[in-house]
Amino acid sequence: MTKELEGLARKARIYALTMIYHAGSGHPGGALSAMDLLCHLYFREMDYDPADPGRPDRDRFILSKGHACAGQYAVGCLAGCLPLAELGGFRKLGRKLQGHPHVGATPFVETSTGSLGQGFSVAVGTALGLRHRKIEARTYAMIGDGEIQEGEIWEGAMFAAHHRLHRLCVVLDYNKLQSDDLNRNIMGVEPVANKFRAFGWRVEEIDGHQFDAIEGAFGGFNRETGRPTLILAHTTKGKGVHYMEDRPHWHGSVKMTEDNLRQALTDLNCNPETIGKCRDGTIWEESLD
Repeated sequence: MTKELEGLARKARIYALTMIYHAGSGHPGGALSAMDLLCHLYFREMDYDPADPGRPDRDRFILSKGHACAGQYAVGCLAGCLPLAELGGFRKLGRKLQGHPHVGATPFVETSTGSLGQGFSVAVGTALGLRHRKIEARTYAMIGDGEIQEGEIWEGAMFAAHHRLHRLCVVLDYNKLQSDDLNRNIMGVEPVANKFRAFGWRVEEIDGHQFDAIEGAFGGFNRETGRPTLILAHTTKGKGVHYMEDRPHWHGSVKMTEDNLRQALTDLNCNPETIGKCRDGTIWEESLD
């Protein structure tokens, strides 16, 4: 199982980077750090049907750190939520895949996100709404560590614990960086785990790139009956690409060059010559294996 997920995460990283390169803009760092977690969610954890995205009893996933949507689109494509041909239209006028998730254009996206903190609040409200409707579906959200500098996160955390929303699982992609610098140099967020525990959450800390640890953390969430769960996943920004790892400017402020993409594809064991097959705005499956 681990090998299969590792292969899917590798391909999703290739897709995301190729999308961002051909778009001429995007946020590679946080998409790459989240990819292993996203693959586990879509391929092992969530109960959903790509052919019926509006099924009432489906599990819900909200990418609160919406700037990392290239990761969600890449994984969603591999999971059958959208056709491969759509990836080449990322951030292009008249195409579906916008630079932040947009519920109107992509049916497998639960809500539009981008204003940091709001996706978390929507997830809390979704979990409460499902309880009121007596639907036993689970609600998942992914937040960023720079995002938890927003006060809206802590209001939502207090609300979720007060209502004992045990079917709510929030994953913190804790890569320690935001757009300009290390979190600690902008506004420190530690001790994150103890803060959420103090708000009444169940908290589990893991390595967000180890699939066995990821599986164990979600297993703990599914056994919880009285509290919301935070999975604090320690990750590496730009994971898998040596020149992006732990570099804040690869959050999204640097435009990828052709040489950048070649180096990235080489790091991911993909033939860098394949980028020529993607220049027409379509990403071809055979060029990325």
